[in-house]
Amino acid sequence: MKRVEDNVVLVKGKAFALRIINLYRYLCEEKKEFVLSKQILRSGTSIGANAKEASLAQSKADFEAKLFISLKEAGETEYWLELLHESDYIDTPSFESIYSDNKELIKLLTSILKTSRSK
Repeated sequence: MKRVEDNVVLVKGKAFALRIINLYRYLCEEKKEFVLSKQILRSGTSIGANAKEASLAQSKADFEAKLFISLKEAGETEYWLELLHESDYIDTPSFESIYSDNKELIKLLTSILKTSRSK
C-alpha cells in the first residue's frame, strides 16, 4: 500500500486546500467578502477530500467516481478563482499562482482518470 507522502494527488490536494483556507481568511478579514469566499472554501477543500476518499475506494468504479467528483470540484474552484480575480478581490500575481496550482490538479486528476479507464 502506498504511503500518503508517495501519493502526489493527496499531497498536492492537501497543500492546495491549505492555500484555499488562507485565501478564505484573507477574503473574510481583509476584503470583508463572505459569499464567494465560502463557495471557494467548500469547493477548494473538497478536491483533496474526495481524492483521499478515492484512495480508500472499495472498487475501481468507486475510485473513479470519487476522483471524478474531485475533478468537478477543481473545475468549480477554477470558476470561483476567475470570478474573484475579475471582480478585483484577488490581485493578478496571487490569482496566477493559485490558479496554476488548481490547473495542475485538474491535469493530474484528468490523467489518472484516463489511465484508470483505459485499464
